[in-house]
Amino acid sequence: MKDTWPLLDKIPFPAIRRGTLQTLQVNVGYRCNQTCVHCHVNAGPSRTEEMDAETVDVVLDFLEKRCIATLDITGGAPELNANFRRMVTAARDMGVKVMDRHNLTIQEHPGQEDLAEFLAANQVEVVASMPCYLQDNVDKQRGKGVYDGSIRALKRLNAFGYGREASGLILNLVYNPLGPSLPPPQAELEADYRRVLAERFGITFNNLFTLANMPIQRFGAVLISQGEFDAYLDKLIHAHRDENLDGVMCRSLLSVDWRGYVYDCDFNQMLDLPLTRGNAQRMHLSELLHADLAGNPIRVAGHCFGCTAGQGSSCGGALKEAAE
Repeated sequence: MKDTWPLLDKIPFPAIRRGTLQTLQVNVGYRCNQTCVHCHVNAGPSRTEEMDAETVDVVLDFLEKRCIATLDITGGAPELNANFRRMVTAARDMGVKVMDRHNLTIQEHPGQEDLAEFLAANQVEVVASMPCYLQDNVDKQRGKGVYDGSIRALKRLNAFGYGREASGLILNLVYNPLGPSLPPPQAELEADYRRVLAERFGITFNNLFTLANMPIQRFGAVLISQGEFDAYLDKLIHAHRDENLDGVMCRSLLSVDWRGYVYDCDFNQMLDLPLTRGNAQRMHLSELLHADLAGNPIRVAGHCFGCTAGQGSSCGGALKEAAE
């Protein structure tokens, strides 16, 4: 796979610093039941990296000692980690809000038949990948049969109350463009999702998040192989908006990899750009149990324009629309 970092490292990005830590985003492993074209993690069925029980204990200790408001669990398919359910229940017992970055079809993976019920019982906020409301686009990006499996999974989540008014069970969908283009306006696309999914399947959800594809890992390699990398970076750079800098997720989020090492964001994690502090070139979460990172400089490069281009992009969707 062609490495995009030497190209990204040459592109300057405005200097930014960390604010108050609110969210701990934990990647519990890169194993996944899908192999998606746009995946910035390069996840798939053959990946073996997995967070062990000892590192999960460090995560839980950090949540408690630092009074973190939100635990954002991601992967791969995070549910494939043997410690996923223990992490969820322990965090919920602390009163921590838990988010699951969920690919929907994992519900039909062997051993996960009761997953929707488990998530509902623990009031986990589900952030589900659904890159389009049309079958051809979804199957092209995520694999044949993924659309049908995703629809079945969404219906199952709805049956447990997710996305239903007054249930308290939040179901958010995530859209990624199919290729090297910026996401369309989030509110307009959300209206299309609501209409099509309701009319065709009776499916309801809370919010749609639109995310730009990051020019790293699998998607970045595809861009290079197709001769589209420079053009996509140029598009991101020219669509940059300074006002989006205040809302980028790295200001309030700390990313943790499956070994427990920390990064400013999930994208830096995939580029192996660890968070640095003082003379330390790589830090473990266990070293930060009592450390205040506010004011720490954030490591930036060309890929960061993916978060500030146009309406902006973060783990919570468009920055511009979130501000409005």
